[in-house]
Amino acid sequence: MTSRSISHIIEPQLVIEGAGVLLKRSISPRASNNYDPFLLFDHFAFNNPLEGPSRGFPTHPHRGIETVTYMLEGSVNHRDSLGNTGKIGSGDVQWMTSGRGILHEEMPRRGESGNIYGFQLWVNLPAAQKMSQPRYREVSAGSIPIVEKDGATIRLVAGEVDGIRGPVTEITASPLYMDVKLAPASKFILPIPSGHTVLAYVFNGAGEFSGEVVESVSMAVFNDDGDQVEVKTDAGVQFMLIAGAPFKEPIVPYGPFVMNTVEEIQQTIAELQNGTFIRQ
Repeated sequence: MTSRSISHIIEPQLVIEGAGVLLKRSISPRASNNYDPFLLFDHFAFNNPLEGPSRGFPTHPHRGIETVTYMLEGSVNHRDSLGNTGKIGSGDVQWMTSGRGILHEEMPRRGESGNIYGFQLWVNLPAAQKMSQPRYREVSAGSIPIVEKDGATIRLVAGEVDGIRGPVTEITASPLYMDVKLAPASKFILPIPSGHTVLAYVFNGAGEFSGEVVESVSMAVFNDDGDQVEVKTDAGVQFMLIAGAPFKEPIVPYGPFVMNTVEEIQQTIAELQNGTFIRQ
């Protein structure tokens, strides 16, 4: 097997979203669709006491995507136009398929440590499913399997490792999404099919990814020149590993909507304006 090389490293940019939430954003939806089927990756934290009361994401719409929120510390209170309400706590996952349209609200809350810390991933929906029925699911921390492999401790959110599957199983893109923590002086190798998009978001420590040092906080983008990912570390490293097969469809992103044509975006805006965006 051949280890993939690194194409480039992304330094996250600070952006403000929602009601003044400061995020570290590595990728965002673009018509170029370079990270197909992945559209956005945000790293959020509210750990500076000078920020004052924690801010959040008041009610807003989505169409044409799936979102996966993974909490490390703190919690997020959620409610949406489907009638769902819930609290995503430390180690929990929230998965939402916006499909033809959903309105939802996410309001983070500090945990006992005083911190709020987590990630949100947007995954595209193919054209045939962009107007599908919206769905929502919460996954508790206790249902996420932990896999020990070659000095790595893996929390497997989605996908399969050594015959073990993560609990988020119905994302259309069928991605691999996992939290990987490598012990000092360890080496980790994971087979990933050729042709799949592969990203690694390093958020603690540093490691050699296919021979290139990647330090926190940054995202490594892999070339499509091999069928496995290889990571080594001296002092320890923790990263989110994301992989999936591209849909290879054109996209037109517009804020919280990702469709395939300009006309579909125009129709979405018209429905928001005339009150037909949410369908029962």
